[in-house]
Amino acid sequence: MTTMTPVRLDAHTPAEITRRIREVGITKSQMTTVSLMTLSILGGAFISLGALLYTQTTSGFTQLTGAHMLLGGISFALGLILVVIAGAELFTGNTMMALARADNKITTSGLTRNWTLSFLGNFVGCMIVLALVYGGGLLQGNMAERAVNVATAKAQLSPIEAFCRGVLCNALVCLAVWMATSARTTSGKIIAIIWPIAGFVAIGLEHSIANLYLIPAGMIAGADVSFLQLTNNIVWVLLGNIVGGAICVALAYRVAFGSRHPAIAKPA
Repeated sequence: MTTMTPVRLDAHTPAEITRRIREVGITKSQMTTVSLMTLSILGGAFISLGALLYTQTTSGFTQLTGAHMLLGGISFALGLILVVIAGAELFTGNTMMALARADNKITTSGLTRNWTLSFLGNFVGCMIVLALVYGGGLLQGNMAERAVNVATAKAQLSPIEAFCRGVLCNALVCLAVWMATSARTTSGKIIAIIWPIAGFVAIGLEHSIANLYLIPAGMIAGADVSFLQLTNNIVWVLLGNIVGGAICVALAYRVAFGSRHPAIAKPA
């Protein structure tokens, strides 16, 4: 008679998460170009779908309240849920590969290759969804008005505002991924993702990949935003996202636990 091994439902400890994130970073650095680009295109598409749902759920209101933005944030969480559960590559989450680099488990070229290709793939995924949204006639009426307002507000941020909001945003995004890594069930991962993502959206923080969809969508809908304003926003938000994910989350936990912690030193 065979016995079944019981399924563990307890969460991984923070130190164990640190080790797992490092191992994931090693795996990501070894991905083939085809796999990385394909999954990155999916990642951009998934985030764009979350941004599309956010635009829909926050449109049509005379004045947006905190409750409306919280609802929009919960809706936007669709994007990261798809990335984590269905499987995709997202530049902002991949900033945590800095942990593996700090431990000399991957090379600088492996890190920059992943970041470059994942960002490019995310961009392509965002443009594909944007083309489908435009072709489907979805940017009309209240949706178009909301898209214009979102893009205009983002374009008016100063470099320091965009950078600081980018830092805070990706700290929350990476903490969502961090906590999802601790969960052993799909439902646990989803619950871990929702609140940090809902929080960053409700607060009004900046996510570079989401902005690759949101700002061009507003421009198509009629926002008076120039290509230079779009570029400036993406650059400063992207830099902030790197700091938020790589330093404020990944390296902070790396410093906290060190490489000699039993949970980190042991093999997978």
